[in-house]
Amino acid sequence: MYSTCIFCNSDLGRNEALDDFPIGRRLAFDSAKGRLWVVCRRCERWNLTPFEERWEAIEQAERHFRDARQRASTENIGLARLRDGTELVRIGEPLRPEFAAWRYGDQFGRRRRRQRLLTGGGLAVFGAVIAGGAAVGVTMAVLGGVGNIVNTIVNGSPEQVVTRIPTDSAGTLAIRRRHLAETTLVRGIDAPLAINLRFKGGAARFEGREALRIAAAVMPHVNRYGAKKDLVQSSVTALEVAGGADAYLDRLGAYVSDATAVPVKRKTGEPKAQHSAWGGYTSGLFGLGIHERLALEMALHEEAELRALRGELAELEQAWRDAEEIASIADGMLT
Repeated sequence: MYSTCIFCNSDLGRNEALDDFPIGRRLAFDSAKGRLWVVCRRCERWNLTPFEERWEAIEQAERHFRDARQRASTENIGLARLRDGTELVRIGEPLRPEFAAWRYGDQFGRRRRRQRLLTGGGLAVFGAVIAGGAAVGVTMAVLGGVGNIVNTIVNGSPEQVVTRIPTDSAGTLAIRRRHLAETTLVRGIDAPLAINLRFKGGAARFEGREALRIAAAVMPHVNRYGAKKDLVQSSVTALEVAGGADAYLDRLGAYVSDATAVPVKRKTGEPKAQHSAWGGYTSGLFGLGIHERLALEMALHEEAELRALRGELAELEQAWRDAEEIASIADGMLT
């Protein structure tokens, strides 16, 4: 079993509750369908575990969940906290929209609260510095750049490297925050979307599954402010109306090129990130509406998970065919 998140490469942590599966501090399981995920506590993404490592762990998780004293449940989903701090998410047979809203509401809500704390703390410290400067007679002109400093605290530094993405053809790429506003999505050839990715030192187009993987890696940084429950619910509804993750990505591909367009500089022809009046980005990946950005991140996540499940089903089908062949030979010998 991997010990780091397949989405952000963060350490998934360890637990002492599940003897057969010590990886992860929050685990989600569905006994009826035989699913087990490790939830990354940094990016809140759900890592589907290898098929052969689930069964004993799911049985242990079910027993611990039933015995837990700290437990809260709805009709379909339950959350329990064990003595060692491990959290178990038990999934019954929820309607998919309810499950998706709960699942993504959790990660987007955490992201929103975290960003508010960081922004509030930064502004408080900066306010104290300004007040201290005024007390000793330092003018605002001397302090200088107040608007830029506040903008950086609220919106983040444009030059900060927000993620590093390994690629098949270009090595590991460093993505600055401003690059997100200079990156565009277009209709793909071998997948619903392709991505024109800006990165430190250049730009490149990626197609197929690699494009979807890269988009899935950068969208959490576009959506770093998270969202309230109503926004999450409306984004889940958009996925449902479209007919699922694949259908949503296909529908988005019809107009995403225009939505994420980036103007270019006249002299150099390089993309130029656009800002709103309050300093936030409005071009590139930020050109999508908030509902579209949230729904896109959800769809990319679910598409990757569905691909894993399809691969798992293919292995199961092959195992069944092998067993059926042996069974038919055995039955033929008996008759």
